[in-house]
Amino acid sequence: MKIAFRADASLQMGSGHIMRCVTLADALKQKGAQCHFFCREHPGHLIELVRGKGHVVHVLPCETESPIDRGELVHAAWLGASQDQDAQACLPNLQELQPDWLIVDHYALGIRWEERLRPFCRRLMVIDDLADRGHQCDLLLDQNLGRKLVDYAGLVPGACTVLAGPQYALLRPEFAALRGGSLKRRDEPRLRNILISMGGVDAPNATSRVLEALRECVLPDGCQLTVVMGPKAPWLQQVRDAASAMSCQTEVLVNVTDMGALMMSSDLSIGAAGSTSWERCCLGVPSIILVLAENQRFISFELDKAGAAKAIGLDEGDLEAQLKKLIDRYQASAYLKEASKRAASVCDGAGVERIGRVLLGK
Repeated sequence: MKIAFRADASLQMGSGHIMRCVTLADALKQKGAQCHFFCREHPGHLIELVRGKGHVVHVLPCETESPIDRGELVHAAWLGASQDQDAQACLPNLQELQPDWLIVDHYALGIRWEERLRPFCRRLMVIDDLADRGHQCDLLLDQNLGRKLVDYAGLVPGACTVLAGPQYALLRPEFAALRGGSLKRRDEPRLRNILISMGGVDAPNATSRVLEALRECVLPDGCQLTVVMGPKAPWLQQVRDAASAMSCQTEVLVNVTDMGALMMSSDLSIGAAGSTSWERCCLGVPSIILVLAENQRFISFELDKAGAAKAIGLDEGDLEAQLKKLIDRYQASAYLKEASKRAASVCDGAGVERIGRVLLGK
């Protein structure tokens, strides 16, 4: 079986779209599928990472003078081309490949692009989080908490299958494997290790803001901070400088390969309200999540409402005061335990297996 993915990573959009597609591709490859990626060479792309996983990458050039479809899609500028240009760039390889599935994970692509390329694949799948544009697809996945089938009524064909909710979250197998041990160690929780992870890019430099705020908080004796950054994060050196100024032990890790283990050993996570939210929930990690982009508001609101995390806005009020209040709360064992229980009820980590069975017809 041949599977084609259209997804990008960049300094502007971050790495989440590519990373979840790679997770799905890795699982499909293990089942015998051949996976191809179509990726634009944006600043901050992850093309070599995808190739390193053994997948074929068809590189789309950055258009120096591209007529962006302004007004058509909210995130049109993320594409680095018009939808027509992008479709035309993909067309020759797709025409030759004729994949069994074409999987699209891009906020800047919609029904116009999909209709153009739909004839060159057997079936088309869309991964979406926004429910803000029409699609021409056979299968749609929205892995977000609180998302309902009705949210896509009128946006997809009547025969389209919509899979909604964190039970379909595309998490690497390590998270399901670590879930039991992670939940067990939270039977008698105590705040000792705090994990800070704002995504692979952290364009707004939220990590430095959080460290500055934590410097003014009263942390438990012996509390340790672990900061995770991507290798292409533009503020990496500033974060390292901020970490060296902390009064408690603070370690900055780059390009980690054991994120599941780091989460498992943490008692509290402070992170962005993106796809990593489902990883934290799977392992029952109590979390403070920061809204770093408008498209993260829905996720953060639903997680907060469910008691699975506490959400705060990066630019909404005094970050220092908000963090201090929450850190004080999380020092109570009962509060940590309840937060962990609520988080763990959101996601079990088996989403990739569920989606894989649908795609492979098993």
